[in-house]
Amino acid sequence: MTIFECITCTFFFFGFFFSFIGSIPPGSLNVSILQLSLEKKIAIATRFAFAVAIIEYPYAWIGVQFEYWITSVPMVVGNFQLIAAIVMTALAIFNLWPTNQSPTGFAKRFNESGFRRGIALSILNPMAIPYWMGFTAYLKAEGWVSLSSTGLLHTYVLGTSVGALALLLLLINFAQRLAPYVQGSRWIKIIPGLVLLALGLYAFAKFFFG
Repeated sequence: MTIFECITCTFFFFGFFFSFIGSIPPGSLNVSILQLSLEKKIAIATRFAFAVAIIEYPYAWIGVQFEYWITSVPMVVGNFQLIAAIVMTALAIFNLWPTNQSPTGFAKRFNESGFRRGIALSILNPMAIPYWMGFTAYLKAEGWVSLSSTGLLHTYVLGTSVGALALLLLLINFAQRLAPYVQGSRWIKIIPGLVLLALGLYAFAKFFFG
């Protein structure tokens, strides 16, 4: 293996590793993945996971490209936090709101299309941008990465996309093992909503009270 190939693999690993661990904390995307998987909608959950991984790529790229600008304007990071709080709270209300109505044609297609649903929710969840801004700044400060070429930059960003996909597919597999024990339980729909609500309120608290 040449020195360039070794460096390329290292950059891919850093992107993969930090994306993998960054996807572990409960959020609107992985909670949705778990809910779909527990309901045995594995195909939908898998398409959802691939959609999330696709959006992770441009968001990570934006985070890297505007690293200095974002870190120099604290108000920008604060706005992203507020956006995340609003999105999570809205999703929580949507999950918890009782309804006996049959879904409309569009709503049914949207919910059953994991890919379109994943794309939409990922776009509305831009916290990946400040996340990758922060981690990239740290890695560069430590001298672990130097994204001086287009090839190295895209190798690093590709690692972030693959890392997110790996964690979400692992969640799907883990949820499948639990499905026989929770199938049909009303808590399947209630718990994700409560988690999202708690995350939304926590994000609001951090935004307004620091």
